[in-house]
Amino acid sequence: MTDPKISQDLLEWYDRHARVMPWRTSPADRAAGVRPDPYRVWMSEVMLQQTTVAAVKAYFEKFTGTWPTVMDLAGADDADVMAAWAGLGYYARARNLLKCARVVAFELGGVFPSTHDALLKLPGVGPYTAAAIAAIAYDEAAVVVDGNVERVMARLHDVHTPLPTAKAELTALARTLTPAERPGDYAQAVMDLGATICTPRSPACGICPWRGPCAARAAGTQGDLPKKLPKTPKPTRRGIAYVAMDPDGGVLLEQRPDTGLLGGMMGWPGTAWAEDMPAPAPPLAAPWQMLNTQVRHTFTHFHLILDVAVARDVTTAPTQGRFVPQDAFRPSDLPTVMRKVWDLVAKAT
Repeated sequence: MTDPKISQDLLEWYDRHARVMPWRTSPADRAAGVRPDPYRVWMSEVMLQQTTVAAVKAYFEKFTGTWPTVMDLAGADDADVMAAWAGLGYYARARNLLKCARVVAFELGGVFPSTHDALLKLPGVGPYTAAAIAAIAYDEAAVVVDGNVERVMARLHDVHTPLPTAKAELTALARTLTPAERPGDYAQAVMDLGATICTPRSPACGICPWRGPCAARAAGTQGDLPKKLPKTPKPTRRGIAYVAMDPDGGVLLEQRPDTGLLGGMMGWPGTAWAEDMPAPAPPLAAPWQMLNTQVRHTFTHFHLILDVAVARDVTTAPTQGRFVPQDAFRPSDLPTVMRKVWDLVAKAT
């Protein structure tokens, strides 16, 4: 299926139905000569990794409003960036965002590379992100394949090999349709098609620009695709979070190590998270009181249940972390699981 008309049909559909995104240059503007800002394309693609468009919009506008250029972001304080990212999840992305911005700003003169291969050398930029930036910002005919594109290709070609096994096959099929002209618009068009028409459930085949050549529609299998291998059950881990407050209302926080889960983020001192309930490990001597409710949170690879211990009017020096004054403490700067702990404590007060 290499008929160029297929790609052209999709581009014509996209010209009429392109989604409006704060990071996107519309097809009409691109046709008028407006070029996408590689910084905004890069920022959006990093944020959109494993995160929905709806969740990303406000964060994107906050980041680009606070740090309008890559030079601004490169000069930002790490703690400010991590706090601004709080709640978006997958915090390694925020650390890599800073590393990448500083490489571009201080080693590349503030200019993002313009090719897929050169982009791959940047911190935190993998094959998908490099392809997306190269195609959308620079109109390189790079093959951009996310979950939406995989679903579209699986249905268009009636591929029954389950994911993730089928990734290479679906990427090869996507490559045959990537046009030399307007590859950036085309990449966004396929993603829009998957997000709005060729959806996971109840695809709107009757209004799809590819309903004619779609092999799965002809076979009546579109609702069954893409097939996926069974998911491995997630284990459950346990832990204890310690919330201490001094007589002035300051709270005890610690910065987590740069590597690992929630790396570099501020949070409550606590035990390790393990499948067997860990032994108590309070950060200071105090009359700790255990709340009778727990925090539950799900990460990519495991479920977490946290018991919460609270100590008030603490005057003892901590062995880990530091007391943050009440007027400097912003719960919104905490990652989601740590904010859940605080919400539980506040409700119990």
